[in-house]
Amino acid sequence: MKLKRFTVLCTALTLTGATLAPAVASAEDHSLAERLREAIVAQNFKDVIDLTPPEATLATARSAEQREKYDPSPAELMNKAQARMTMSAEAAGKPLHQTPNMDAAIIELNEYGRPKQVANVLLSPQYPNGVVVPVKKPGLSTDQVRYRWWDDTEWDVNGGKGTRDVLAGRENAPIDFSSPYPASVLKLMVGFGVLRLADEGKVDLDADYVYDPNPVRPACGGKSVKKIRQHFDEMITKSQNESTCALIKMIHDLNAWDHVNQTFVNLGMPTLMVTETIPGNGGRWIGSNMSGLDTAKLLLLINGGGPGALWTTGKGKAVTRNELSLSSRKFFQETLLGQGHNEMLSTSNWCGRDYPTQGLPQQVPSRWIRPDGTVKVGDAVYDRDVRPCNETAEVTFAHKTGWVDTTGSDAGIVKSFRGKNKRNYIVVVFCNLGTDYVDANRPADPPGVFPVLYTQKYAQLGKAIDNIMKNM
Repeated sequence: MKLKRFTVLCTALTLTGATLAPAVASAEDHSLAERLREAIVAQNFKDVIDLTPPEATLATARSAEQREKYDPSPAELMNKAQARMTMSAEAAGKPLHQTPNMDAAIIELNEYGRPKQVANVLLSPQYPNGVVVPVKKPGLSTDQVRYRWWDDTEWDVNGGKGTRDVLAGRENAPIDFSSPYPASVLKLMVGFGVLRLADEGKVDLDADYVYDPNPVRPACGGKSVKKIRQHFDEMITKSQNESTCALIKMIHDLNAWDHVNQTFVNLGMPTLMVTETIPGNGGRWIGSNMSGLDTAKLLLLINGGGPGALWTTGKGKAVTRNELSLSSRKFFQETLLGQGHNEMLSTSNWCGRDYPTQGLPQQVPSRWIRPDGTVKVGDAVYDRDVRPCNETAEVTFAHKTGWVDTTGSDAGIVKSFRGKNKRNYIVVVFCNLGTDYVDANRPADPPGVFPVLYTQKYAQLGKAIDNIMKNM
């Protein structure tokens, strides 16, 4: 059964005898959700090439539970791209055998930074035309989705269906959906945990943290001594795994991960969790989960907004901007605005390239721009002069990307420049089309240049979403 609209969902629930909770149902809200659904479906993902189709992965059973997932380093990605230069995408893989899983959410903000409209759309083999998620307005929440933990092999060979529940008590929810692994967008949760502990007086951002991992793992690096503030910046702006492991371990040192995860629950964001990481080194992130809707709410909290409740939890708690202090919110916002990796929903780091298409019209932060206008983020080097795109940029994008072989993700806050079409919104996209999925017409990346990680359909979607918000 293909669920397209809120009204269709109501009919389905009536037929099954289920009860529909109150949802955002105004004409404007429904219009935003429907337009988002149409923009997602219009990407026509069926022509994406899968470099590791099911028959190639079944023998190795690449279960997410059986292996760790960290965003590859720039060097690893460049080596992978160079190895693929000798063959075409068609020769290396096969067209996608089923609809991908995507969780996309938008919160439109009013002039005071408060929620104006909310949209959440899920795409999967069960919902190839997308399904609009009913959202309860006071809590910006839903109880109509049975979220499942991500598993690569289950998606490949089980029709996209997961088998483990993320949340208890959702067995009878009408929408059944496997949440894509968030990859490095999970660093938003780590950042929130650090700043929440700082506000509680348990962490000093300007103190040194001695990271002494045991055992040492390559992805997390060896012993280091850095200011906590520096670890935070590197984790967000460069997506540095070593700094992320350090901060995860620091929270373990304080025995605070249960406290942080419970805080997400108490604030009405129960799908957000970082579990089963290794206390001795901060590694093993695969026990992390994020839904698009709850991630958008986390960004809403980081953004702040005016006084009063941003949303109200099911237990009646009014969640305000004061869940993080003004200084913590400002630091988080500034760090996200300093993002160096702008190559998914926005593709400004490749300004003017024919491929990938130019996405959300974002300005590249000046800290990464070299004298010749090209961009260098850590070891990642881009080959285009971004100054022309910065001159015509329409928005800032305070965001965090994430990429692994089976994840492409981006989540952030979009704000227009004065004199441009007004928009102020939060956008989150999680999908399982990661670096193992490419476009058939994808050109080879120049040697030594940071490769195009994903299908350019993400950039097309980013542009489409921004056009929707520009015209709301």
